[in-house]
Amino acid sequence: DPALRRPGRFDREIEIGVPDKDGRYEILLIHTRGMPLAKDVDLRKLAEMTHGYTGADIAALCREAAMKALRRYLPEINLEEERIPQNILESMEVRMGDFLAAYREITPTAMREVYIEIPNVHWQDIGGLEKVKAELIETVEWPLKYPEAFKNVGIQPPKGILLFGPPGCGKALLAKAVATESEANFISIKGPEVFSKWVGESEKAIREVFRKARMASPSVIFFDEFDALVPRRGMGYADQGVSERVISQLLTEMDGITDLENIVVLAATNRPDMLDPAVLRPGRFDKLIYVNAPDEKARLEIFKIYTKNMPLAKDVNIEELALTTKGYSGADIKAVCNEAGMNALRRDITGREVRMEDFKEALSKIGPSLTPEMDKFYESFLRNFKKIEKVAMPSPIA
Repeated sequence: DPALRRPGRFDREIEIGVPDKDGRYEILLIHTRGMPLAKDVDLRKLAEMTHGYTGADIAALCREAAMKALRRYLPEINLEEERIPQNILESMEVRMGDFLAAYREITPTAMREVYIEIPNVHWQDIGGLEKVKAELIETVEWPLKYPEAFKNVGIQPPKGILLFGPPGCGKALLAKAVATESEANFISIKGPEVFSKWVGESEKAIREVFRKARMASPSVIFFDEFDALVPRRGMGYADQGVSERVISQLLTEMDGITDLENIVVLAATNRPDMLDPAVLRPGRFDKLIYVNAPDEKARLEIFKIYTKNMPLAKDVNIEELALTTKGYSGADIKAVCNEAGMNALRRDITGREVRMEDFKEALSKIGPSLTPEMDKFYESFLRNFKKIEKVAMPSPIA
């Protein structure tokens, strides 16, 4: 009730925020001082990893790590005895692995209302796309991991990055990898999920996503199916009013007075031509990265990734598979490998080996989803965007 907050009543308000890295390290020291820590436990590293954790979250993390350690020793303990043998008690220790296992299970309080993911996708899990990876490392990973370096040279990294390209070429996978490699919290939002039939709820959802991201920074906000969230205004959609309010709210957050410090906004779309032009101007999604169809070398790497755990027969020639799968996306190649595995099981349920014939049969069922026309369309969009960008730049004053 606002009446409680007027002068003479509760007239002084003190906000107790989420602790920073140094604060988290001190809290970790307090909650682990009675623990038999192994030599490999790095509390500084844990303090860096636990973005958005409150004191209570860190206490829960330490408690869960201790439980993980206890479960490791349970097979050695006779539960019928009243006491645990002294030699087992003396050998007990909480390892870094216990903390890392607990870390994957404890969600920070600041993020419980928003779906947060701690992805486990690394750059080496993505075949090809070396140029795209390099761009993402420079524009996302560096600003999140080395913010002081950017301040030293007096530049600001892009606020928003748009990944566009054909479906199934790894846009969502790239977003997860960049969050993993930069050790940031990952908030994934699909465009249609935001919309609500209740007036004001859609804008509130956008506002809440950014608020939570600020509380748990450094964080990566990833908008998948971005064209469904911010369609070009004036296109005559049935929910045009809701779309316009959502676009306005998103632009307000991107341009807001509150800086998006340690927050990177990533978006992915298959239809960049459907996006409202306002979101693509400098200061918003001003970095466009084309995630192109995999070439032969990239297809070879993708096949290696998806077949590394398969018992391949000697006749399987991955180089030949990469050569014959022109027009296949990463998702298509994954489907081919899965179907080849199923073919091997149909032939022999023990699944002793996957043969070349299994792959050939899979290729006869699963065709390429990419066409040369798609490639031309996306490259044309990128060229047009660069032209518009040049026109939008102010002329230099002599």
